Amino acid sequence: MDFGLVLQTDPPASRVVELMKRAEDAGFTHGWTFDSAVLWQEPFVIYSQILARTSRLKVGTMVTNPGTRTWEVTASSFATLNDMFGNRTVCGIGRGDSAMRVAGRKPNTLARISGAMKVIRALGRGEEADLGGGTVIRFPWIKEGAELPVWMAAYGPKALRMAGEEADGFILQLADLYLTEYMVKAVRDAAAAAGRDPGAVTVCVAAPAYVTEDDSPAALAHAREQCRWFGGMVGNHVADLVSRYGEHSAAVPDELTDYIKARQGYDYSHHGRADNPDTAFVPDEIVDRFCLVGPVERHIEKLTALRELGVDQFAVYDMHDAQETVIDAYGNQVIPALNG
Repeated sequence: MDFGLVLQTDPPASRVVELMKRAEDAGFTHGWTFDSAVLWQEPFVIYSQILARTSRLKVGTMVTNPGTRTWEVTASSFATLNDMFGNRTVCGIGRGDSAMRVAGRKPNTLARISGAMKVIRALGRGEEADLGGGTVIRFPWIKEGAELPVWMAAYGPKALRMAGEEADGFILQLADLYLTEYMVKAVRDAAAAAGRDPGAVTVCVAAPAYVTEDDSPAALAHAREQCRWFGGMVGNHVADLVSRYGEHSAAVPDELTDYIKARQGYDYSHHGRADNPDTAFVPDEIVDRFCLVGPVERHIEKLTALRELGVDQFAVYDMHDAQETVIDAYGNQVIPALNG
């Protein structure tokens, strides 16, 4: 199993670079950041520094979207980094939750994501791509052997199907075992139906991880408070699914939708932060199911179960008050236990 580290690009950027370097030294293979131009600093500028300070770490967006930048600009940004540092990027893409909404725009349609994935992947490989209206372009400076994998974030049935049919990887932003099994199956079934090798679609589960010294009530309570924001973030996507498919629908599992009944609002200025006041509706049970909290042994147990469900990478959302502690615990104990 690969391991990734997910950060927000909060200033100072040097802090993001330092944590990513620490993660590579600890055995992490991927470094991911949010991509929301209003809320955080520009990730591609920071990626160049991360790649310069590391030797193996791959970097990518978790996630970008087809609306913030034109598709050729996104492709060129990734491809430039790959040309400089040797195919060490992954384009994670989704509808655009915070990036679009804080700018007063609606998240992108699945059709737009589909078009963007095809264009970004092709241009990143040095191939021709149609930008629409018959405008076909290619980057003349791309070297032979260039690659740009495109991984798609998804929750709903149509998005899961599209990830299986079209994406190089599937990003699932929660670590619930039941829902992971349900959604990985949906993606792989769609891949098989489309004539693809289901095993060729990389599965990445991303969720907060908080390592405690013991499983005392006080330790677990603190860990849950540091990760409760994640249930609110996921709740934004779930709310969109409920508005589309209804509160109880065969298209979306009740295990995903039931907990947002008490959700009243969401302020994106607190998005992805441990002190988010809009996530009080998230119960402890959801934190425990969606995240990894507790002593190292609990993390190893859950990660082993996720690997058995077909998860290829676990990406740690490291937005809490114990960033270095989690990186080091994973490097010293968790990653060796999973990977020998």
